[in-house]
Amino acid sequence: MAIYESEHTQFMREWLKNHPEELQEQKKGRALWWDKAPRDLDTQRREAEARVPQKAYYYDAN
Repeated sequence: MAIYESEHTQFMREWLKNHPEELQEQKKGRALWWDKAPRDLDTQRREAEARVPQKAYYYDAN
């Protein structure tokens, strides 16, 4: 049984094989946008205190 692999996946595998430096750039981009460092307790406390409670029914004018 053959496993299907799209043309895009084949292209990306070949391209990354020929450009290994791009893996480092990919990791830096992920760290910038997705991987968040844990915050200290003081920052967490200040954020919790600054949070404004949301109304039960968001569209209620009263």
